Amino acid sequence: MTADGFAIAAEGLRKRYGDIPALDGFDLRVRPGTVCGLLGPNGAGKTTAVRILSTLLRHDSGRAEVAGFDVARQPDQVRHRIGLVGQRAAVDEVLSGHENLVVFGRLCHLGAKRARQRASELLDRFGLADAGGRPVRAYSGGMRRRLDLAAGMILAPAVLFLDEPTTGLDPRSRNEVWEAVRELVRAGTTVLLTTQYLDEADRLADRISVLDGGRVIAEGTPDDLKARLGGDRIDLVVRDAADLAAAGAQLGRVAGGEPEVDPDRRLVSARVEHRAGALTEVLRALDAAGVAVEDVALRRPTLDEVFLHLTGRRTETAEEVPA
Repeated sequence: MTADGFAIAAEGLRKRYGDIPALDGFDLRVRPGTVCGLLGPNGAGKTTAVRILSTLLRHDSGRAEVAGFDVARQPDQVRHRIGLVGQRAAVDEVLSGHENLVVFGRLCHLGAKRARQRASELLDRFGLADAGGRPVRAYSGGMRRRLDLAAGMILAPAVLFLDEPTTGLDPRSRNEVWEAVRELVRAGTTVLLTTQYLDEADRLADRISVLDGGRVIAEGTPDDLKARLGGDRIDLVVRDAADLAAAGAQLGRVAGGEPEVDPDRRLVSARVEHRAGALTEVLRALDAAGVAVEDVALRRPTLDEVFLHLTGRRTETAEEVPA
């Protein structure tokens, strides 16, 4: 840990690729034994930040410590205490799961016997013991990513960097990876997670840092960030698209502001205060106006709405700056 008790600490990190700033005063603090979600559109600097913190890339200025060691002055000490799982599977499809982990163990300078022992321990820990003898080409996507996580844990790192760990996985495989991450954190590992799946950050992260333009523009717990939008939302789906204007007028009157209207979905939505009272008032007003409602929901803001509010765009828009 750093002197002030953080597993990861970065201050004023800057990195440029030619004339393009990838990081422009990046700050981060992550407590031990927690998951920090790093969110941002492509090109915001997420991958660059991970590469610097994991000693794969030198920053231009600023400072950073991981597990109590300076990433620039003590990179070897940092590497002995971290694991890194990238966006693409690093395992060999011809080898079995057990053989893959033995290879990773030997690359980490474990003796042959200890490498085999560690491989068996990790296969059991990640629910892959029964599949350990099968070639990886026979694994599902979720099994491969769990094997990737296991490979990143060969030396039981204090800090694990997960860079887009569930990209391209189906919902079941994503859930398998999420549970594996939770198990790591319960065992004391600190996780820095970069992801474009906002529901993933919502489900896994204790705290979230939102990047845009190479710097953190907002941070807090998922609930803290949602609270910034100010209250709950009422979503109305009208039965007849011709009633959208009338529904919008009634919801806007109760909400005290202009609602959002999606004609394709026949949806009217607005933020409201006093959730239960507002919902009752809106339904009464719609009934009096003769507006038939097909569906109505009272909900908290989503991280997707928070992200759009903070950055003015969604995570899929801009392109990543090449590292």
